[in-house]
Amino acid sequence: MNAIIISAVLGVIMMFSGIFLKKNSSIAALAILGIIVLLVVTIMEMSGYHFFEIDTHNMLYFDAFGLLFNCVVFAGTLALFLLNAKDIAAIGKNPGEYFALIFFVLCGIAIASSFNTLLMLFIGIEIISIPLYILTGSDKRNLKSNEAALKYLLLGAFSTGLMLLGIAFLYGASEKGTFFIDELALGKAATSPMMMVGLLLIMSALAFKVSAAPFHFWAPDVYDGAPTPITSFMATIVKGGAFIAFIRLFGDAFGNIKPHWQLFIAILAAATLLIGNITAVFQQSVKRMLAYSSVAHMGFMLFSLLTLNTLAREGIILYIAAYSVATIGLFAVVTRMKDYSFEGFNGMANRYPKLALLTTIFLLSLAGIPLTGGFLAKYYMIAAVMQNGHFLWLVILSLICAAISIYYYFRVIQAMYFKEGPGQQLEISPGFTGWLIVLALIVILLGIFPQWLIDRLYIIYL
Repeated sequence: MNAIIISAVLGVIMMFSGIFLKKNSSIAALAILGIIVLLVVTIMEMSGYHFFEIDTHNMLYFDAFGLLFNCVVFAGTLALFLLNAKDIAAIGKNPGEYFALIFFVLCGIAIASSFNTLLMLFIGIEIISIPLYILTGSDKRNLKSNEAALKYLLLGAFSTGLMLLGIAFLYGASEKGTFFIDELALGKAATSPMMMVGLLLIMSALAFKVSAAPFHFWAPDVYDGAPTPITSFMATIVKGGAFIAFIRLFGDAFGNIKPHWQLFIAILAAATLLIGNITAVFQQSVKRMLAYSSVAHMGFMLFSLLTLNTLAREGIILYIAAYSVATIGLFAVVTRMKDYSFEGFNGMANRYPKLALLTTIFLLSLAGIPLTGGFLAKYYMIAAVMQNGHFLWLVILSLICAAISIYYYFRVIQAMYFKEGPGQQLEISPGFTGWLIVLALIVILLGIFPQWLIDRLYIIYL
């Protein structure tokens, strides 16, 4: 509850910050302070310090899994602000409003990680989505940004309609006529056609939110058209929030009827891995390549939804943390560049050796190379499926797709170290480089000591 209320209050504060703070740097500093406060109060709630005792009538419940995920999300947002706060403030004329919208998205994520009723799920997802439509089109001078916002709005409204229709079917199929997860009794009574239709509709709507194939078609255009710092936020923090809602819903409400939907999720994961990785190979823009690679990573994350076992719960926290840190760091580098093509990275190692090394670490993690967080994250996902014992074909496919991903990630490394070019003049401050070094160290530490993060699931005292 701390995170929900504090993030909403911070959003309101940032809305009015432009009245009192005239410099973009001051507004950016206030946003950084706000996210630090949000992270601290969430950590305190994990330790049992609840600042707000509000009776939610069982519509929300807070457990170690959801609170730890919130901490990972807020820490990732802090990293984004430290690297790109000035870039976010410089998108347009109203920098305070951009940060306000981001804090409102974080409020929706906090709701999505703690809902206990289908109505709160809907509210959480919509609080996440609506500010993103505005953020996507925040660069009003860029026609691609305006086009991306329109596409996202129209397709997002369609997916919202699917979700509402699915909720209505599940309400009608429940014996008690309830929206509460623990009273739907799915699997305790006979599975009806109405129940399965509702389940498939909600599954399709959430698959759209996390850009799982074949519901991914909006992601490349939206990510390419949105301002790069916003793309970084959408590809990491937002996707993680929607995915946790996916896992919480299917684990709590549909877990008893897993055999009825497990094969569908397996096909969804396989399609996401294939389409994301194969399409990324043919991209000429690094920013668009990262958009398709984010689709591919959703395929691995779907393994946790497929199995819903202990390894999956541990692995998804590690995966979101490792993926978010590496992607935020990589997008921070892309933000400093004017040429997003692979050729734009030519010769970077000669002009900016530190930046090239840090970029390489992030790429190695995304590719799943050992001694990085990305390697162990993929290991946990694959191990979860192996423990399940029914989808060996999916494990083989995932290994093939992981090998394919190495190709397009190493294209960037090859351009930086083995190709000559005029290079770009980048504005790199010592502070920016310092924070990138911190993120690179986190990526490596997650690959060597993953239990430090995973153990938080078991030593938290609520």
